[in-house]
Amino acid sequence: MEVRSIYRYARISPFKVREVTREIQGLPVSAALDLLAFTPKKAAFLIGKTLKSAVANAENNANLKADGLVVKEAVVGEGPTMKRMMARARGSGSRILKRTSHIRIVLSDEIEIETRKTRKAKREQEKKEAKKETKAGETAERSTSSAGKKATKPKKSGKGKAKK
Repeated sequence: MEVRSIYRYARISPFKVREVTREIQGLPVSAALDLLAFTPKKAAFLIGKTLKSAVANAENNANLKADGLVVKEAVVGEGPTMKRMMARARGSGSRILKRTSHIRIVLSDEIEIETRKTRKAKREQEKKEAKKETKAGETAERSTSSAGKKATKPKKSGKGKAKK
């Protein structure tokens, strides 16, 4: 089941928030909260609030346990931009854009939580399979290459272009 939480009109640029949301995608909720707690950015605080809200929604509305939840997606959209003017030299003015963003976090309990142990076991299994494939390929290659060898001609040794 999927549970979501949206923080709308956050007073921070979406570019700055996306940098942090990329880090938490695919992580279990506990690991994501730990990562956000030790990230020294304003965006980490705002995303942490949204993530805690999503966890509360999962526990209260969907009767899910926080231990089995994974951050399925963390998306940041662009909100409305406030335009302001700032006085510049010679009586001119320049525009200041105060950007806002909408932070959406979707949690799911259907995704398998991947730990270090499972990741390591998976890598070792892939290495074993790769070794088996290379050994099978080498034996087949040896049997075909010994039957059909061609005599190779010696290459001509040519000197470079003559200097003028």
